[in-house]
Amino acid sequence: MRRAYFKFSWVAMALLAPQLLIIFVFFYWPSAQAVYWAFTLEQPWGGGNTWVGFENFRNVLSDPYYWASVRVSVIYALGTTALAMVMAMTLAVFVDRQLAGYKAYRVALIWPYAIAAPAVGLAFRFVFNPNAGILSYVNTVAPGLWDPTQSAAQAVLTVVIAGAWKQVAYSFIFFLAALQSIPRSLTEAAAMDGARPLRRIWDLQLPLLTPTIFFLLVINITDSFTDSFGIVDTLTGGGPFRATDLMVYKIYADGFRGFDYSGAAAQSIILMLLVMALTFVQFRYVERRVHYT
Repeated sequence: MRRAYFKFSWVAMALLAPQLLIIFVFFYWPSAQAVYWAFTLEQPWGGGNTWVGFENFRNVLSDPYYWASVRVSVIYALGTTALAMVMAMTLAVFVDRQLAGYKAYRVALIWPYAIAAPAVGLAFRFVFNPNAGILSYVNTVAPGLWDPTQSAAQAVLTVVIAGAWKQVAYSFIFFLAALQSIPRSLTEAAAMDGARPLRRIWDLQLPLLTPTIFFLLVINITDSFTDSFGIVDTLTGGGPFRATDLMVYKIYADGFRGFDYSGAAAQSIILMLLVMALTFVQFRYVERRVHYT
């Protein structure tokens, strides 16, 4: 096959320029500014800045509230990833078996992926409302049992459930595509040999899904750390008592509410390094268990 090439280099540059401009303006430039602010003391209302070196990082790492946000962020990431992937795989298996109405379910289960995170937070804020939501019926049986506005554990649970619901659709698409790529002859041969559905899933389909599981594990964990702001802001606002003050939300609260731009920049750098480290660990150790065919 003959390789395509541009006769004039300016044509290639003209086609690449818009994408490169977007990447520079919305990624490289803000990242460079965050790094610069992390090592300086930025004035809240302008007026210059002062070089302070690693002072901002020392202040952040010595703050007990910051370590609390790290802890709850890890809980949120692990909880949403595990819950979303288990739910998505279960739904994909049922749709792949082509049960009654599977086409309607296939379309309906994809829709949540198009819903913005703040809208998800608002919806679940009503669902989990202790006075008017669906779970308010729990308080009619046992008054005061359910109140995420006062209970830290219940607030974290509501955020995890809402975040997992948001991620289910994305994982469902990939699991369904991976299941449909498995040759039917394999599952039919296993069924003829007497393997029950659960046995076929565990011994046949699950090993073939390991590349998809690994991909979704990396994507969902990364997304849990970086794309949880909308849900937290509209669902709990970081409360109660900072119980749901995730790392990405704390960056916003300290930077835009507390006007600590330098501290927020330092936190963003730490978050970026944490996500990079988690991704490296997954590729270095978890990928060893992945079987590519």
